[in-house]
Order: sequence, then structure tokens, then C-alpha cells
Amino acid sequence: MKLLKLIPDDTNFPFTKYRWHALVVTLAAFFGSLFAIFAAPGLNFGVDFRGGITIEAHDTAPIDLSTVRQAVGALNLGAFKVQEFGAPTQIVVALEATPVEGQAADAGQQEIATRVREAIIAALGDDVKFERQEVVGPTVSGELTQRGFLAVGLATTMMLAYIWFRFQLQWGAGAVLGVIHDTVITVGLIALFQFTFDLNVVAAILTVIGYSVNDTVVVYDRIRENLRKYKKMPLAELIDLSLNETLTRTVVTGGTSILALAALVAFGGEVLRGFCFAIMFGIIVGTYSSLFVAAPFLLLTGVKRDWAKVKGAAPAQA
Repeated sequence: MKLLKLIPDDTNFPFTKYRWHALVVTLAAFFGSLFAIFAAPGLNFGVDFRGGITIEAHDTAPIDLSTVRQAVGALNLGAFKVQEFGAPTQIVVALEATPVEGQAADAGQQEIATRVREAIIAALGDDVKFERQEVVGPTVSGELTQRGFLAVGLATTMMLAYIWFRFQLQWGAGAVLGVIHDTVITVGLIALFQFTFDLNVVAAILTVIGYSVNDTVVVYDRIRENLRKYKKMPLAELIDLSLNETLTRTVVTGGTSILALAALVAFGGEVLRGFCFAIMFGIIVGTYSSLFVAAPFLLLTGVKRDWAKVKGAAPAQA
């Protein structure tokens, strides 16, 4: 059993001692992520957010991409791309939202999708199969963009309210700071690796927010218990003690989740890759923020030590 023990029971790592070193790493990662999101390379928005058509086709033999490009290009539908999707026998064709003369913009996308499918059949033959088709008009994509950002904003606000109610305002501010840190860096990694940013990734970010806050609440709860128990202990030492006491739970919970997600990233296919990547690295970043962002933040704001007494609490220790 000892071979499976990842973290010793008596760890005594001085987390708060390295908080300023961690701050440098945090700021570099945070602003680097902002640059990746808004400057270069930028987010690779999927059809959900930019509007357009995505068609995934499958054939029994390797597909000649140039043949499909010529067939789709002959339709004169504007900018498009054809690329291999997971295997030489699979391709994905993506077109930007293009208005059709005499039709509503959203309704015209269905006609364009039909024309593209017919062109692919003409180029590859009747054996081609269509695995997936997504058609999103500009009106719908705009609504999805607004609602996606609204979902993330509301989730963050509700987390602040919950921790404020359960602890104190500065505790809630520390948790929200960690959530913002986790969200920005996770999205920055998605932009850096050019994964498609779609509604699946938004769902992954919301999952990361929930995981991050859950991890932070566990750490905060242990800090509060120790504030009741060790009333004279210096705050930095008390935070280090609390983090070390919860370290095994934090590492094991995150580690087992990462193992499962890593397998899905490697073998789950293109459709799941961006979603699983976002959650996997979000868990890593969220674990880091619980240890080096949310908890050390309490040193800057201070915490009250006059929590209600608990029966059976250990005597105060220096």
C-alpha cells in the first residue's frame, strides 16, 4: 500500500514562504494568457460563436483533400477550409456564415449546407457518409456568445455570494480571484493550442469553476477549523498547516481526474479533445490556485480569529 501513497502523512511544505515566487509565476501566466486570447494567436472560435457550417464526412478510402477543395470552391460560397479530421478517411469542411440573396441569413445556411454535401458526393462518390453537420446562423451565434459569457459571469458571481455567506467577504474575494485566475489561464491555453472554442469548452470552463471553488472551500474550511483550534498560532504558519493537512486530498482528487481526462484527450477523438483538455488543465491550474492564490490571499486581507468556540477544541498553541 505504501507504494501507492503519493503524499506522505507528515508533509510540512512552507507554501506561504514561496507566495511571492508564486505571484511572479501567476502574473506571467495570467498576462500571457490574456495576450494569447486577445492578440496572438487568438481564440479559434467554433461555429457556435462565429456562425457558419461544419460538415464532417467519412469515406472508405483515404480522401484527396485537393479534390474536395476544388468541388467546394466551385460553389463560390466565400471563405472555407477542408482538413483531415482524425484519420485520412475523415474530413471536416467548415464555411463561414454567408448570407443568401433573397433569404433570411439564418434560413439560407441550410440551403448552403445542402449544396456543400452534394458537391462532396459529386467529388467522392456515393459511398461517402456524413457523420456530423452543424449549421448556425449569425443571429443564433450572437445569442450563444452573449449567453456563454453570461453563464460564466453568473457562475462567478454566485460563487462569490456563496463563500461570502459561508465565510467572510475577503474569503469570497480570494476564491473569486482564484476562479478568475483559473478561467483566464485555461482559456489562454485553449487559444495557445488552437483548440476550437465552442459551447463544449464553455461547459468545460463552468466545470473548472465548480471544481476550483470546491477545492478552495475545502482548504478554507480547514483554515477556519484551525483558527478555532490554534488561536495564538501565526496566520502564515496556520495556513501552511492547513494546506499540508489537505494536500493529500487535493492531489489524489485532482490526480485521479487528470488520469481519466488524459486518456480521453489521447484517445477520445477530435470532438472530445478540446473539452477534455480544458477540464484537465483547468484542474491543474485550479489546484495550483487553491494552494498559491486563494489561501495566501488571506495573508493580505487578514481574517478574524473570534470564530464561535467548538466543544472539544484543542488548547491554544503558540
